[in-house]
Amino acid sequence: MREYLLVLFCTAAVTYLLTGPVRKFAIAAGAMPPVRARDVHREPTPRLGGIAMFGGLCAGILVASQLDNLSKVFTQGTDIRALLSGAGIMWLLGVLDDKWGVDALVKLGGQMIAAGVMVWQGVTVITLPVPGVGAVAVSPTQGMVISVILVVVMVNAVNFIDGLDGLAGGMVCIAAMAFFLYSYRLWYGYAITDAAPAVLFSVLLIGMCLGFLAHNMHPARIFMGDSGSMMLGLMLAVAAISITGRVDPDLINSETGSQTATVHALVPIYIPLLLPLTVIALPLADLLLAVVRRTWAGQSPFAADKRHLHHRLLQVGHSHSRAVLIMYFWAALIAFGTVAFSVTNTGRTVILTLAGLCLVGLVVLLTPRFRPRAPRAVQSFVPPRYRRQQSGPMAELSAKDKQILGEASRGSSAASDHDKASGRR
Repeated sequence: MREYLLVLFCTAAVTYLLTGPVRKFAIAAGAMPPVRARDVHREPTPRLGGIAMFGGLCAGILVASQLDNLSKVFTQGTDIRALLSGAGIMWLLGVLDDKWGVDALVKLGGQMIAAGVMVWQGVTVITLPVPGVGAVAVSPTQGMVISVILVVVMVNAVNFIDGLDGLAGGMVCIAAMAFFLYSYRLWYGYAITDAAPAVLFSVLLIGMCLGFLAHNMHPARIFMGDSGSMMLGLMLAVAAISITGRVDPDLINSETGSQTATVHALVPIYIPLLLPLTVIALPLADLLLAVVRRTWAGQSPFAADKRHLHHRLLQVGHSHSRAVLIMYFWAALIAFGTVAFSVTNTGRTVILTLAGLCLVGLVVLLTPRFRPRAPRAVQSFVPPRYRRQQSGPMAELSAKDKQILGEASRGSSAASDHDKASGRR
């Protein structure tokens, strides 16, 4: 665990330190597109934050290669080389899109090329775990198709959710933490060496996100752009493929002694049946809803709009920071709730806990719709949002604004009287 903490700290530190110079470079390079109608920020903000994140990734991998235990991951397979190849292609594609803009179909083709390069180097689904049956082998062609689809879906899911300051980075960080807990348990709890790459990938993701979030929380000083969001989505997909396609349930059978216990231990895989997408259920749901909504309206699925889940939270009445925290809460609830099913021996406690947290989340989510108004006698002791609003055009002005407006009106009246007096003279 100490080696993982060292890799995490180095990755986060390098990402954090590089983000400042990258921001200056983005401003000098003109990677500051004007504010669009669907954007929620008010001033042009530099992109290309993915450059700093890619630097943190390379630094974390370099540190891991020099450690005794983690260096075995580099010699036992080609996962690290495949990850760097695919992430490099995805990062370069994102940099071009952040600076000059890339057509949606060209971007999709680049995503498929990056996924194909990783599949060619061995990062592919070999088996699919089926409840009650075990590991079902798939043909090389089927494994390639499943792997490419997973990468493309994951990349676009993360890219679609990148709409508020700190949202995408925090969501991916939460997903990576859930991946780490599950894959670490498989590696050290059941001695599944094939889960080792997923553990390292998760640690690298956590470090990259934490280092960048220090600059990206509201109000953001820099955006990760497509160069960052697509790379994070690809790394999540690689971790998912490592867990889904390479962990043989028969190996856990030998540890648990029964197939029922094995199925229970593999719940985070079996819930989505094919792929562990529960850790990004929220951005995935946003992606599917956006595709259906745009296709139904006769638009391109890649056409941008302002009707994502985070946009709807703002429309309901939540502030920018609260909308991000609400998305964090639901993402963590789904991700860690899924992992909890594989840890506890009884699911009743987990279900009751999740039900209680869901109730709390719904109350917070609907708070702007049911905002109580305090009686007039105690309005001076409660926050402004609970005070009764005045009717008329002056209701939206604060007391200070009204005072300034009154002084300006009196000044204008005095000047008019002075002009009249001068005219009479």
